[in-house]
Amino acid sequence: METTIVTGVAAPVADGVGLERAYPAMRLRARAAAMWELTKPGITRLVLVTTAAGFYLAAEGALAVGLLLHTLIGTGLAASGCGVLNQYLERDADARMRRTASRPLPSGRVAGSAALWFGLALSVLGVAHLAAFVNLATAAIVAATAFSYLCVYTPLKRKTWLATIVGAVPGALPIVAGWTAAGGALDLRAAALFGIMFVWQLPHFFALAWVYRDDYLRGGFRMLTATDREGRRTARQVFGYTLALLPLSLAPAALGMAGVAYTAAALVLGATFAALAAAMLADRSAKRAWRVFFGSVIYLPALLLLMVLDKAPLG
Repeated sequence: METTIVTGVAAPVADGVGLERAYPAMRLRARAAAMWELTKPGITRLVLVTTAAGFYLAAEGALAVGLLLHTLIGTGLAASGCGVLNQYLERDADARMRRTASRPLPSGRVAGSAALWFGLALSVLGVAHLAAFVNLATAAIVAATAFSYLCVYTPLKRKTWLATIVGAVPGALPIVAGWTAAGGALDLRAAALFGIMFVWQLPHFFALAWVYRDDYLRGGFRMLTATDREGRRTARQVFGYTLALLPLSLAPAALGMAGVAYTAAALVLGATFAALAAAMLADRSAKRAWRVFFGSVIYLPALLLLMVLDKAPLG
């Protein structure tokens, strides 16, 4: 009897049997972890948060928990599938970028064909689940989200920096999907939620693009920072959109969706976010850009939480 180290633990091996049993299990776990990584779980979580917020804000009376769960399952599957397919379509660019070279496809941990079929299966199952268990309007919105993200935004990133603005459309649709899933109409209230999500993404992504400007250039993406090497236009875009977000964030209160407490908090959050952008405008360093980025990561969940906590009865 001899011993070997398997995942850091001494394990007995008799005539190699221990290794034969251990390594297939290890490979299976590694493959499962790589497939999970392909789904971009961080982005999927954000999609689910915004979808749930939209659902709750549109809900009247007692919350339909079962319907909410079906909405989150379908949306989560579709969002995960989009994450996989996006990485499949950009696998060559990811291989050239330091930030993404270790992802499952460029690193060779997952085969391209496996990722393609996995992504397609998740996307189709997600939309089908919504059509079967939620409603057709929500399924159509999620399908439009997937199409615009994969077939419009993804290829456009290699052609023009305006892709960042186009890409904000699929990023803003999940909250509307949540709204319609709960029975909300596509009215000004839904438009206000869409507008907040749309505008929020722009300073968020422009700040990130400035930090990783050289990496995006290596990947062949035509970000604004590819031509704006001093960052003046990028910083102006960041600051301008944070200013636009401030009055837009007050629209839910003006439309009777939230109360005075939300209004006051939205003003404070918006002013703080704009101040971070103003600091980047004055000093276009990576440090300032990171502060805008992380500020945006705090701003959105805080705003949505406040909107949910101070929700006004729908008239």
